[in-house]
Amino acid sequence: MKSQAGDPWYIHAALYLVIAILSIILIKVAIIDPKNAVEQEKSWQTESRLRMNNIKAAEILWQKKHGNFTDNLSQLIKFIKTDAFVDSVVNSFDSLTMKPANPFKPLSNGQFVPESLMHSPKTYQTYVLQIDTSLSVDTTINRRGVVIKVDTTIVLGTRYFLDDPDGYGSVGDLYNDAKKNTSSWE
Repeated sequence: MKSQAGDPWYIHAALYLVIAILSIILIKVAIIDPKNAVEQEKSWQTESRLRMNNIKAAEILWQKKHGNFTDNLSQLIKFIKTDAFVDSVVNSFDSLTMKPANPFKPLSNGQFVPESLMHSPKTYQTYVLQIDTSLSVDTTINRRGVVIKVDTTIVLGTRYFLDDPDGYGSVGDLYNDAKKNTSSWE
């Protein structure tokens, strides 16, 4: 049986089938795949920022106990897992509200895992953590202008800088006290 244009019906059916398949592929490539990519990127960003907030909380606890910040993520994770001071803070309650005073937030999977703080979720690269170093020199000179002694003091860790290797933000600043413990996305 031929159509009015003189072509067999199965040619028109095949063309309609090709048009339908190409339409489905276009919808998938133009709408569904980018939506999934955006959702995945947003998920990685949320997870990374949760991890950086937990690193910030750990750095604050480290400073309260040791008087300075650290630039060693492995040491910080070990501190979270084994130190009695951290355990006492995590298990304490706010005296006014009687809510838990745990500074660590659960990650996207619903629990806090200290080992996850080492790497970013997208590329699994290690977070960049740096501390500042300041050097102060004090020279003692007698009345004749002769140098008696030179005192050099090196101070480590009064400020820290945490950066996500995937570009989802940073916490702190090495040069500005006003940005101490401040997240770039807040």
